[in-house]
Amino acid sequence: MPLLPYDAVLCDIDGVIRHWPAADELEQEHGLPIGALAAAAFAPARLHPAITGQITDEQWRTLVAADLAAHHGSKERADASVGAWSALQPIVDQEVVALLEKVREVASVALVSNATTRLEWDLERQGLADLADAVVNTARIGVAKPDLRVYRTAAERLDAAIDRCLFIDDTEANVTAAREAGMTALHYRQLEDLHEALSPLLNGSN
Repeated sequence: MPLLPYDAVLCDIDGVIRHWPAADELEQEHGLPIGALAAAAFAPARLHPAITGQITDEQWRTLVAADLAAHHGSKERADASVGAWSALQPIVDQEVVALLEKVREVASVALVSNATTRLEWDLERQGLADLADAVVNTARIGVAKPDLRVYRTAAERLDAAIDRCLFIDDTEANVTAAREAGMTALHYRQLEDLHEALSPLLNGSN
């Protein structure tokens, strides 16, 4: 039997496996400018503590609401908009899920995400909790991609050598860092990219 090209596949979650809807309609309903939620939530100084576990998901969302109240009106409206935003559900790409399930028959799989402390709960309710052998949530390990320690931690969780890992992410900086760590890496843009990257692994298992 031929040697498979990878022992482990490490996959980003948002932008690859699941895709969140735009908040435009929600913002309009709550009298906010388009983009206000993203500006408040994903400002690096606010997001980084949340994805490195310095603050909880609940604390992060409270700070987002406070920012919106300070810049765009009442606390009640800000709280309501963040509540509605927090209730949004992503679209899960079932074709990507199916590919990863096939991969798991021949190699280990880890989900690797810059996420808040809510990630595990989200994966459970979205039917993704059992998709991988390990979930590396940066809020639980204290560092976020593209820090090289994230990649090393993920490989260790799967007991895989760095150079036997394939890393998949939709953010170019994270892909570049994975290569610097010694992994093969795919900058994900569309499903065909994933099919092509995984074909040596899946075809080699036949």
